[in-house]
Amino acid sequence: MSAYLQKLNEKYVSRTPHMRAIGATVTAVDKGRGTMKLPARPDWLGDPVRGVLHPGALTVLADSACGLAVGAALDTPVPYATLDLRMDYLRPAVPERDVFCEAECFRLSRNVAFVRAEVWQDDRADPTAAAQGTFMLSTAPGTRPPAPGAVAAPQERPAENAAAALPPWSAPDGSAPIELERPVPYVEFLGIRSSPTPQGTLYRMPYQEKLIGNPRLPALHGGVVAGFGETAALLSLIERLKGEKFPKSIDFSIDYLRSGRPEETFADCEIVRIGARVALVQVRCWQKNPGYPIAVMRGHFLLTERDAI
Repeated sequence: MSAYLQKLNEKYVSRTPHMRAIGATVTAVDKGRGTMKLPARPDWLGDPVRGVLHPGALTVLADSACGLAVGAALDTPVPYATLDLRMDYLRPAVPERDVFCEAECFRLSRNVAFVRAEVWQDDRADPTAAAQGTFMLSTAPGTRPPAPGAVAAPQERPAENAAAALPPWSAPDGSAPIELERPVPYVEFLGIRSSPTPQGTLYRMPYQEKLIGNPRLPALHGGVVAGFGETAALLSLIERLKGEKFPKSIDFSIDYLRSGRPEETFADCEIVRIGARVALVQVRCWQKNPGYPIAVMRGHFLLTERDAI
């Protein structure tokens, strides 16, 4: 590894708890481009029946590589954050092999960066997933003076005040580990639990320091929030299907509404449609109040017959 890449890994990876926890590394960087590697690890197993990698691990890698590409495209460094990310899963990935992702920031406007990426394992020409996302750019300090006579925009209320204005909500007192026919290592890695409610199962991700993606705020890694939401969608389908069929991710998209703070995160799911072969699920994630979500998501899932696995 070159001295430049080593320095970049120290800055971009070593200081970020979640990046350290998963062992991700930056392997290449150029103007508007970045490549990262997620090392093989049993924790990334998401489907013990098929023996394939959890799609959430791919999303974490793609979100990280896309952010790297945005940073590499900027002439003047400014803060930026993911607005939305879409994952298309092209073929299964396995946890026994390293995973790579190359991202390209192909359009950079004054306020928004547009990024696309590909994820692969053994063969760069045979990708396992494709991603596309947008990032909101903050204005560099001192570069945009107020126009003469301009009226300052009202400041957004802090999350605590905005959430307090909603009807009171408190999390159920108890929670339990996810119970499946076979343990799912990635679910255990995130620490996901569940609580029954009159409205259905509530999924919970207790806070762990290793889930932090932005240590300055601090805030949860965007890929972790997406991985949690996608896991909730899969678990809700497994619960509904009762073993008659098994869901497999086709695509998943997430819109980030605000940063996930270092506290427990919750998710509920709406199964919009279950067809003969495909299901559509919508997910909402929040922390302080379900009326004040931090992200909303939707995904399509292929339904496979038990005897076809």
